[in-house]
Amino acid sequence: MVCEFADRKVYEDLSPQSATVRKQAVQIEIEAPAPLAFDVIHDYQRRLEWDSLLSVAKVLPPDELPGVGVCTRCVGKWTSCWMVMDTRYVTFERGRVASVTLVNRSWLFASFHATIRHETLAPSRSRVIYIYSFACRPQTLAWAWEPIVDFLLNRETQRRLHSLRDYVQRV
Repeated sequence: MVCEFADRKVYEDLSPQSATVRKQAVQIEIEAPAPLAFDVIHDYQRRLEWDSLLSVAKVLPPDELPGVGVCTRCVGKWTSCWMVMDTRYVTFERGRVASVTLVNRSWLFASFHATIRHETLAPSRSRVIYIYSFACRPQTLAWAWEPIVDFLLNRETQRRLHSLRDYVQRV
């Protein structure tokens, strides 16, 4: 499958250059129903109101809303060197789970995948579980680089989930 944006083709199959793929899960409980938390995360019009990592978050044309096969662009802030990550939704089940895979060639990642699961704990309480996996490039430096990237991603994911929780509980 190919996503096209800005008149250039970006291919789904970017094989990892690292022998290992790192995987982490970060979770948080939120005083809000799972469908509400899900909707806030995937509302790209409101994403920058709470997401502590991003300076740009948008659904790429021709689509307007996220869903399976839809491509998005997220651009980090200065703390992530304004990294551009174009992703494609591979799963999108409102209120339950959504997952994306990196489709552009990143200077840092040979591969990147993220899944956000939502679990209902009570009618107005839920758990958000952010699971990510990645491999860094170049392969020759991945052994040294990946533990650092993993630490930073984990820390930033925790911050993002806390920001999400605070935002959802305010609205």
